[in-house]
Amino acid sequence: MTAPLHVAITGAAGQIGYAMTFRIASGEIFGAHRPVVLHLIEVPPVMPALDGVHMELDDCAFPTLAGVEKYDSDHLEQAFANCNWVLLVGSVPRKQGMERSDLIRINGPIFTNTGKAINAAAAKDVRVVVVGNPCNTNCLIAMSHAPDVPKDRWFAMTRLDQNRAQAQLAQKAGRPVAAVSNLAIWGNHSATQYPDFVNAKIDGRPVTEVITDHAWLKGDFISTVQQRGAAVIKARGASSAASAANACLDTVKSIITPTPAGSCASAAVFTDGKYGIDAGLMCGLPISSDGENWRVLDGFHIDDFSRSAIQKTVDELKQERDTVKDLLP
Repeated sequence: MTAPLHVAITGAAGQIGYAMTFRIASGEIFGAHRPVVLHLIEVPPVMPALDGVHMELDDCAFPTLAGVEKYDSDHLEQAFANCNWVLLVGSVPRKQGMERSDLIRINGPIFTNTGKAINAAAAKDVRVVVVGNPCNTNCLIAMSHAPDVPKDRWFAMTRLDQNRAQAQLAQKAGRPVAAVSNLAIWGNHSATQYPDFVNAKIDGRPVTEVITDHAWLKGDFISTVQQRGAAVIKARGASSAASAANACLDTVKSIITPTPAGSCASAAVFTDGKYGIDAGLMCGLPISSDGENWRVLDGFHIDDFSRSAIQKTVDELKQERDTVKDLLP
């Protein structure tokens, strides 16, 4: 029998964690022939709710679910022991009146301890996806405290932005979402991120040929994607949950599944200077995978408009890094 994968999820009883846990347990993500053991993690006051999640997992009777282990966040080394995947969903949410810098300072120490625990206990092949916001900088903090885990094993989630952007382009063009390809998200998972319509395609044709309203592409399209999270909060009274969970799982699938030819996936990864972006950041870039290894794609055309937009979001990432410099070894 195939050895089970051990998958840790922090914030597992929250709305995002709840939305993804059952899809992982069902075999959808890692395959019907790969059993999984879930390591579900929550803060101590929420542990009773986590018991309820466990009950529901039992009641689903998933053939691929080989076990469920529950931990409170005070015992992270135990929680991450031998885990092959760590999905860092849990974080303190931004509240009314809080500046982004406030949120960074609150969550920073949490991800310091998280990184140390991953370094100490996770499996040698561990891969980490950070969802909890501000995810780029939280990922940078955690990674910096896990020196034994290679930097190419760390990802922050910009896939939600990619999915949002693909949907907007498809609707504008009157085409299905599957017709949209090669759409990269550059930079931060924030209101500065840049959804790259210049290199994207619809039915294999450049977006700028299919959608001739270039003022919309440079204006409402970008702002709609950038502000989509706020729009969801206004509409439903809570932040994105099912779509965020879906995007996290899409990120995992994009890493372990070959990328279709002529397309890309979006994730924030550790920068090395490619495309003129400062090294040492967790920055959204176009990536591709062969199912085993991933790489940053070459050949994306960066025109003056794109360069300006990318620089703005990179500058924000640098500012965030400076805000937490005392937390970086």
